[in-house]
Amino acid sequence: MNQGYYIVFLIVLCFASFSHAQIKSEIIQQRIEFISEQLESEDIDLTDVFQLLNYRLENPLNLNSATADNLKQLNLLNDVQINDLLLHRKINGNFISIYELQSLKYWSMETIYLVLPFVKVDDKFDQLHVSFKEALKYGVFEGFFRYQLIPEEKRGYADVSDSIKATSNSYYYGDPSRLYSRLRFSYRTNLSIGITAEKDPGEQFFRGAQKNGFDFYSAHAFYSGGKYVKAIALGDYQIQIGQGLNLWSGFAFGKTADVTNVKRSANSIRPYTSVDETRFLRGAAIDFGYKKFEFTAFASVKKIDASVVIDSLLDDIEFVSSINLTGFHRTNSEIARKDGLTEMMYGGNLRYNNRSLHIGAAGVSYSYDKPFSKALQPYNQFDFRGKNTFAGSVDYSYVFKNFQFFGEVSYVTHSKSFAQLHGMLIALDSRANLSIVYRNYQRGYETFYNNAFAEGSQTKNEKGIYAALNVKLNSSWTLNGYADFFEFPWMKYLVDAPSEGHEFLFQPTYRPNKVLEVYGRFRQQLRQRNSRNSDGTITEIEDVMQRNYRINLSYKVSEALTVKSRIEYITIDRPSNKAESGIMFTQDFLFKPKKLPFDLTLRYALFDTDSYDTRIYTFETNALYVFSVPAYYFKGSRAYAMIRYTFLKRFDLWVRYGTFIYANRDGLGSGPEEISQPRKSDITIQLRMKF
Repeated sequence: MNQGYYIVFLIVLCFASFSHAQIKSEIIQQRIEFISEQLESEDIDLTDVFQLLNYRLENPLNLNSATADNLKQLNLLNDVQINDLLLHRKINGNFISIYELQSLKYWSMETIYLVLPFVKVDDKFDQLHVSFKEALKYGVFEGFFRYQLIPEEKRGYADVSDSIKATSNSYYYGDPSRLYSRLRFSYRTNLSIGITAEKDPGEQFFRGAQKNGFDFYSAHAFYSGGKYVKAIALGDYQIQIGQGLNLWSGFAFGKTADVTNVKRSANSIRPYTSVDETRFLRGAAIDFGYKKFEFTAFASVKKIDASVVIDSLLDDIEFVSSINLTGFHRTNSEIARKDGLTEMMYGGNLRYNNRSLHIGAAGVSYSYDKPFSKALQPYNQFDFRGKNTFAGSVDYSYVFKNFQFFGEVSYVTHSKSFAQLHGMLIALDSRANLSIVYRNYQRGYETFYNNAFAEGSQTKNEKGIYAALNVKLNSSWTLNGYADFFEFPWMKYLVDAPSEGHEFLFQPTYRPNKVLEVYGRFRQQLRQRNSRNSDGTITEIEDVMQRNYRINLSYKVSEALTVKSRIEYITIDRPSNKAESGIMFTQDFLFKPKKLPFDLTLRYALFDTDSYDTRIYTFETNALYVFSVPAYYFKGSRAYAMIRYTFLKRFDLWVRYGTFIYANRDGLGSGPEEISQPRKSDITIQLRMKF
């Protein structure tokens, strides 16, 4: 490692004398960073996860009329805290002041600060039931138009003849721009009518395989607020059930630095506004309610990208060998896989809810027009094959004083396999919370839209127990930590034997006042992988130990200027490879003057890692509903600048430019993504209009 990095480290420590207030948008950015660090992916769309929080910034939730569902949708409170608020309101009547939250037994000052930007106390009650006519009359129209580009030329965009493109998968048919457009009419959270369209880099636009313009279109109509018909969705939508074992379209929190936020809070029906081309349903859904009972019914039919094989030995029977989840249609092979499979789903979810108890039962049927018949490998022999399956589940949640118990048990017919998850959250007092989660997912368990708490990328072939503790030591210090022990009873991809591992996280946070926050983080992950030393016969598995160390400082210099500094160090040790490490330093400046119509965000970063394996993911600020989590690896620097300009009170314009400059590389990437220079830049331009 270059000694210059350690000098920078000492400079960062000097910021400890500074003093950060979490402005509203930073709270949302923190939640985004929690999810993005868990996913470790550069290409994510979390629009649906954070759309409600952005709405509540401008339209705070009235605590005097808020329901348990309203509070759960914020994803900022656990059920013990929600129950605490509702019980206080029932016994003492409506809140007179927001300061009354301090009297809640299980609400710490940290919780109150977290929630304050999104709630209010008002004598004017929000209507529980809203007419469709009223929603149309008082709704708001919003439009987004976005252009993104990596200006450096990639090999896949080389100017070659049509005959070469027609016989190769190394060249893209379209240009390198990413185009996005969203038009939406909405009223509060009760009505949403919209259309979203996107063209990925390399895809054609109004020609070739995309003669209809954008490659992906999504449209929805959603209404909620009726007395008996609680909600109805047409077009594209999301369904969430229980703890995510059976069906959960969209993302959800997993293991994050918010250690006790492990329970899923399902929103039965939600309109779909993201551009993930796979994790949504297309059709219709309706939610009925009567007293303490609710029933959701839904049906979906949509096309999925898949590799279709014709077996000439069996009367030209078609079957699917693999599914493509990327949503890219740039090359011959990707275009050939487009809409290769038709998926048909229908199901129902019956729920009983009161203030303390929730019980639900659900059934989901999956059917496909062609059978799955993926190549048989030892690790995947229990995966779904065929055309039909059914998943049934039961879930529960019960709050008793400061205890909350929750869980779900699910069963699939194609493999006759179970999955179960059970958890407990204990609010020891307003300053301490303990959570425990046990899961056991059999190797043959598989549904296509689940998203339960798990170490692996899929909810199957896993056992584990997770315990986490959050403690507010005093007015300045908070401790977060978790331990997760897990095992995989059967083989996995690139792991040719049953394996096990663990993960620990320890994070102390120091916040002595409203202008300074400092936290340190240590995370250790042990996972077993195939050894890189193999004679081609038997591949042994080995322990791969990864440790991450982080120091993060935020300091509010003034009402307009916030400074953030971070240093992160990573090590990876495995017997079949030499020890590797990486380090990264980032310095951010956020300038957001109240009296001026613009704000400015700047970052400069230095990084040095031994390989791609020691890459470090970190969240970057971007335009609204653009989620940027690039991986920093090899050796170089990173800088970006973004300005947001508001004009005519109804328009917002974001312009962002960022660049990586590598010190030890002549080129980047491989295949069609290869760039023949040590630089990679990105441009984002987005316009929002609101009427």
